Order: sequence, then C-alpha cells, then structure tokens
Amino acid sequence: MSNQDAKTPRVYLVRHGETEWAKLGKFTGTTDIELTPVGRQQIRSAATMLVGAGKFLDTCRISHIFVSPRRRARQTFELLLPPPVELGWMVEFTESIAEWDYGEYEGRTAGEIKELRKEKGLDQEREWSIWRDGCEGGESMQQVTERLDELISRIREIQRPYMNGEKPVDVVLVSHGLILRSFVKRWLNFAVDSPLSIMLDPGAIAVLSYQHNNVDEPAFHAGMALPPAKGWNTASSN
Repeated sequence: MSNQDAKTPRVYLVRHGETEWAKLGKFTGTTDIELTPVGRQQIRSAATMLVGAGKFLDTCRISHIFVSPRRRARQTFELLLPPPVELGWMVEFTESIAEWDYGEYEGRTAGEIKELRKEKGLDQEREWSIWRDGCEGGESMQQVTERLDELISRIREIQRPYMNGEKPVDVVLVSHGLILRSFVKRWLNFAVDSPLSIMLDPGAIAVLSYQHNNVDEPAFHAGMALPPAKGWNTASSN
C-alpha cells in the first residue's frame, strides 16, 4: 500500500461479538439479546490490539460511526471504541444498518427454516436462499437493498470531498453478520443475491475503500498493510 492509498477514506465493518443464538446458528434479527462473556472478550481483545491512534482502526481518522440499535451492536460499540464525545465523532444509531428482519424465521436455524417452507409447499423447484427469497413476514432482498443503498450514498457524500486525505473521514459500521455481508455486495455494486461468498466471524473487522482515490471505484481490502510499529527505523531495514 502506498502512502497515498493510506490516506484514501475507509469504511470499517465491525460485526458484533458472539451471542447465544449465534453459537446455535439461529437467525437473530429483531430479538434484542446480549453478547456472551466470550463475545465481550472478543471485542475487548480487538480493541486492545487493533484500535487506537496509528493502529489498524485509527481513531484519529474516524469522522462518522453508524451503529445498529440492537443491544448486541451497542455493547460492541461501547467495548470497541473510546467515548465518542472526547474525539468529536458523529455517532448515529440507525435501523439502516440493523440486521435483516427475519420475520417468521426469527430464532430458527437454516435447517428449520427449510423444513418449515417445505411443509408449506414452497421451494419445489429450487432451494430457499435468503439472499434471493427474503423472509416470510420479514424483509425482502429489495427492501434490504434500498436501505443499504441509501446509507452507501450518505457515506460517499461524506467522503467524496476528501478522497486524497484532505480531512479524516473514515466511517465505522457496527452491525450484524448478514446485513454487513449484504453491505459489502452493494458497496461493490453487486446484487444482494449475487453468488459472492463472504465470511465475517463474530467480532471480526473488515475494510472497504476506493481504488485510485476515486469515489466511483469502490473496493474491498482483501489484505491491508498494518501501520509501521512505533520505533521502526527505515534506515535499518533491508
């Protein structure tokens, strides 16, 4: 990564830590459950190792934070980042980045959902896919697409004037597994149901940005160089 690339605005995607339902593979949308002790420790460890001035998630470069209003996301935000008042960040708790509304499938596993749909005579010609088919009584792919596209437009307007690092405008999203993977697809201009397999573990942090310092070239950081360690001397390296 060049020094210029390091100044390009970034969007950090933070999935909340482990919950009891996540451990069991249950679809958790609107249900407001807390992090497990393991989930809290996942986030504390990430905060210690990755978050701070000059670190992977550089707190000096953040301008805006969008947080799902669900308790597990709020807890993750509070454990991961220092109090925003001290740093002048704009923080918004918004349904725009809340987890997919699973409707009738809330609290069920994927296997249970497929069995339920089979009993109703659904999916005779092809297997159910949440990305394509959405959820009975919950959100459709189109509804998810619309709210994510609106948020992406807001983020690009925040970052557009400062594509060469004129002002720190990094954005952090603290949210949930399925909606963040949907966000990645829309950021890259793929349909939510496109066959792009993405993994994002509880407590994980992913990074999006732009190629060539161009707001019209959104990109995914498949691998990002870490900042040099303090005290590192370029003259002594070879």
